[in-house]
Amino acid sequence: MGTVSARHPFGIHFHSHSQSLIRRFDCSISQFPSHVDLSRITLYSSSQGLVHRVCARPDIDDFYWEKEPTPILDTIESPLCLKNLSLRELKQLAAEIRLDLYSVLSGTQISPNPSMAATELTVAMHHVFHAPVDKILWDVGDQTYAHKMLTGRRLRLRTIRQKNGLSGFTSRFESEYDSFGAGHGCNSISAGLGMAVARDIKGRRERIVAVISNWTTMSGQVYEAMGNAGYLDSNMVVILNDSRHSLLPKTEEGSKTSVNALSSTLSRLQSSKSFRRFREAAKGVTKRIGRGMHELAAKVDEYARGMMGPLGSTLFEELGLYYIGPVDGHNIEDLICVLQEVASLDSMGPVLVHVITDENQVGEHNKKSNTTDKQQDEYVSSDLFYNAGQPQTYGDCFVESLVAEAEKDKDIVVVHAGITSEPSLELFREKFPDRIFNMGVAEQHAVTFASGLSCGGLKPFCIIPSSFLQRAYDQVVHDVDQQKIPVRFVITSAGLVGSDGPVQCGAFDITFMSCLPNMIVMAPSDEVELVNMVATATHINDRPVCFRYPRGALVNKGHTIDDGVPIEIGKGRVLVEGKDVVLLGYGSMVRNCLNAHSLLANLGVEVTVADARFCKPLDIKLLRQLCKHHSFLVTVEEGSIGGFGSHVAQFIALDGLLDRRIKWRPIVLPDSYIEHASPNQQLDKAGLTGHHIAATALSLLGRTREALSFMCF
Repeated sequence: MGTVSARHPFGIHFHSHSQSLIRRFDCSISQFPSHVDLSRITLYSSSQGLVHRVCARPDIDDFYWEKEPTPILDTIESPLCLKNLSLRELKQLAAEIRLDLYSVLSGTQISPNPSMAATELTVAMHHVFHAPVDKILWDVGDQTYAHKMLTGRRLRLRTIRQKNGLSGFTSRFESEYDSFGAGHGCNSISAGLGMAVARDIKGRRERIVAVISNWTTMSGQVYEAMGNAGYLDSNMVVILNDSRHSLLPKTEEGSKTSVNALSSTLSRLQSSKSFRRFREAAKGVTKRIGRGMHELAAKVDEYARGMMGPLGSTLFEELGLYYIGPVDGHNIEDLICVLQEVASLDSMGPVLVHVITDENQVGEHNKKSNTTDKQQDEYVSSDLFYNAGQPQTYGDCFVESLVAEAEKDKDIVVVHAGITSEPSLELFREKFPDRIFNMGVAEQHAVTFASGLSCGGLKPFCIIPSSFLQRAYDQVVHDVDQQKIPVRFVITSAGLVGSDGPVQCGAFDITFMSCLPNMIVMAPSDEVELVNMVATATHINDRPVCFRYPRGALVNKGHTIDDGVPIEIGKGRVLVEGKDVVLLGYGSMVRNCLNAHSLLANLGVEVTVADARFCKPLDIKLLRQLCKHHSFLVTVEEGSIGGFGSHVAQFIALDGLLDRRIKWRPIVLPDSYIEHASPNQQLDKAGLTGHHIAATALSLLGRTREALSFMCF
C-alpha cells in the first residue's frame, strides 16, 4: 500500500495516480501539529486510488476521518424519524449519538459529557412528544447537543461556538425546535408555564416540556415558577435531569438517590392513567364527604407518596407539582413508558419527572487514547485555552493578588456565584477553605449574603460574571449601594466572551454599575493595574466598589506578582504624550489604544494615550488638562452605550469644555448583540480593534482616505 519515503514529511509514498491529492496534502501539511501520532495514520484503497485516513483532529477536506459507523443516526433528519423506531433501535440510536458527540467534540475544550449523559432522555422525549408542535424547553445549553443532532443540525455540529456556526445554547433564531433560548439557566419552567397558559387561553392542546438540571435548582426563580405552576394548575411536564453533581463535591458524600427495580416500578405506577384516575376519584369522594376529610386524605396521600419517593420529593408536592420518580435516565424503556403515560393524560396539572443520569457512565468513549487530548492545544479557540506558565490570565493574576492580600488581612473572604466555580479560585480555596463561599446560580442571595458579611465586620469580595450579575441588580441597588455597605464586586467575563456569544457577553456592567450614586467603578488596563486595584478595593471601607476584567485574556507571562499598591481614588494616568489626538481608554481597551498609537505614529500623527482607570469618580483634573491641550478626544470602552463615554460626555458638557475647540467621539460596543466567534473576530465586528480606533482618529483629522484604508484592513 505504501512504503517509507524520505521525500515526504510523513515518510509515506503514495501511488502514482494520487499525485493531485498528494500535492493538495503537501500544501496543507503545515496545518498539522508537529506531534501527530504516526501510528494512527492508515491507508485505504478506493476507486480513486490510495486515500490516507488520519485519526487526528484537524478538519482538512483532503482526508476521510476514521469513525464508528452510525447507520441509524445517518437516517435521522428530524424527530419525526424516531416515531417508528423499535426499542432496540432507539437504544442503538442513543449509542450512535454518543459516538458521534465524542467524535465531534473530543478534540475541543467543549465537554460532551453533559449532553452524552442526557442522550437517552433526549431520544425518549423526541420519540414521545411531537416537536416543534409540542414545546421542549431547556435551561442549560451544554445538555442540548444531542437535541441539536436530532433536529437537523448534526452536520453543522462541528461549527458549534464558531463564527457563523451553531450556538452553544438553544436559540429561537437557529431552529424552530428551540422553543426558548437557554443561557444562564433557571428560565425553562417560567417560560414553559407562560406558554402553557397561552395555550389554554388560545384553546390549543400542545404539550409543554421544561427540562431543568440540578445545577439550576439552586436558583430561586425555579421555585417561584414551580409554586406558580402549582397554583395555576396548567398542564405541563417538568423534567429534573439530576446528574447528581454538586457544585463543590465533598469527600464524604451522603446517600444519593438510587434507582432500582422497586423505584422503577413505582415510577411506572405513579405515571399510569389508572393510578392517576384512582387518585382523582378518591379526591372527589372525600370532597363530597366534607372539607376536613378531604384535607386529611390529601395529607395522607402526600405522606404516602413521600414514603414512596426519595428525600425531597414532598417539596415538589408542596409546591403543587405531581412528583414521579426517580427514573433511570439511561433506561430508554422506563423513560418512554413514563413519558407516554404523562403525555396521554388530558388533565393532569403540572407534573415533575425526576430523572437520574450519571456523566460517569456515558460509555467507553472517555477511556480511549489520550492522543487527541495531547493534541488539542492545536485546535482550541483562543478564548478558551490557557498556555502553560503562571500567571496566565487576568483571573489567575486576580486570585494570586487576592491570596497575597488575604494572607495579610484575615477579614478578607470570597463569595462566588455563577453557573460553575472558576478554576482560578482553587488556589484561594486551597489556602483558605473556610473563607470562600460558592453560591452557584443564586446570584441574588450571593450579593445580599456578601452585604451581611460586610455588616458583620468582614471584607467580602463578591465575584460574579458580568452577565450573571444582571440577575442580582436589585440586590446591588437596595442591599448594597443604597445602604453604602462596602462590598467589593469583582466582575469577571467582562466585555466580549468569544464562543459564548451574546448569552454571556458582559456588555452592560459599566453602564448599570456606574449609575449608582455610591459605587466606585474602575477597570484595570493590565495585570499590574489589576493587582493594584485589588489592593485599592481592600482598603475601601466606607462604600461599595467594583472592578471588571475580561475572560481568558492572556497577559504578560513573565511578569511576577508583586504586592499591590493602592491607587488614589479617581486618579487616571497618561501613558504616551502627543499633541494631535487624545485616546482615552477604559480597562482592557487601553491596549488597543496603544496599538492605534503605533499605527498612527507611522503616519506622522502624534497621539496622547491615557488610561482612565476610573469610570466613577472621573479624574476631572486629567480631563480638563487633556481637553485644554488637544482638539480631538476619543473615548474607548468594551461596553454598551451609556457607560464610561457617557460619563465623560456629561462632565465635559456641563463643564463647558464642549463649548470650546474640543471635539469628542465615543467608541463603544454597537447597539446590537454580537454572535459567537473568536475574540478577535468579535472585536473586529464591534469596531474596537486598534485599526478601528486609528481610523476614528484619522477621520477627525480630516484624513478620510487613510481612515478608510484602516477600516478595510
